[in-house]
Amino acid sequence: MTSGITTAAPAKKPRPTLDLVVSRTEWLTPHLVRVVAGGPGFDAFEDNGFTDKYVKISFPDALPGGAWPDGPVDLTALKDSLPREQWPVTRTYTVRSFDPEARELAIDFVVHGDEGIAGPWAAGAKEGDRIVATGPGGAYSPDPKAKWHLFAGDESALPAIAAALEALPEDAKGIAFLEVGSAADAPELAAPQGIDIRWLSRDGERAGETLVLAEAIAEAEWLSGNPSVFAHGERGAMKELRAVFKQRDLPRKQLSLSGYWAHGRAEDQFQAEKKLPVGQI
Repeated sequence: MTSGITTAAPAKKPRPTLDLVVSRTEWLTPHLVRVVAGGPGFDAFEDNGFTDKYVKISFPDALPGGAWPDGPVDLTALKDSLPREQWPVTRTYTVRSFDPEARELAIDFVVHGDEGIAGPWAAGAKEGDRIVATGPGGAYSPDPKAKWHLFAGDESALPAIAAALEALPEDAKGIAFLEVGSAADAPELAAPQGIDIRWLSRDGERAGETLVLAEAIAEAEWLSGNPSVFAHGERGAMKELRAVFKQRDLPRKQLSLSGYWAHGRAEDQFQAEKKLPVGQI
């Protein structure tokens, strides 16, 4: 018999607020800019060891005055004091690299003109600008014992895949299928010699409107044995890949498959849909 008493799940430990200062930016491709930040707030960053670690960056556009108040920012207290429509807007970004000695972290942003919030901000970011974020989260690091590795993703997954490639042992083997808008959008990547990097161009078509990733992986000759897979990107494309991996009888435990974004959805709607059937990968 049961007592009928239910025990609430323990509350998750809140991730620290990171109040960082931009030190420099670097354009990697015509549509990809790297923002490097540090400052006193860097000490709040706790490396979790994952290669797909991410932070949730808040943008103050909706705040009264459209800017952060002077002094340290307490996001929880700020939200408690303001109506919902004046809360900061949040966007999720992978930490491309983390340098504890230089006390800096780098975040890569995809930029398409004035589209969105984060991209235009990053394109115009300058030394001294603030980045207020929480994190890091994350869940993946490449298995050093894997027979081989298969990476797949669009521009949104490039930072996580690039970090994973750099973390692989020198004798690692595998294939990376990387979708970009055009050949000019392919940044330089460091990887072991045994990793075959295959750039897949959309030839100018918009992300989320082609099947180039799923088609390339379905048609490719795989290496022998089951790979360890990291496949992240646009939600619809990941659903197409799910069918490809199912046809290959890939064990679920060897698969990290997730949508980072969804075509036609802002992040707030995309995150809310994760609990619905449409958002399930």
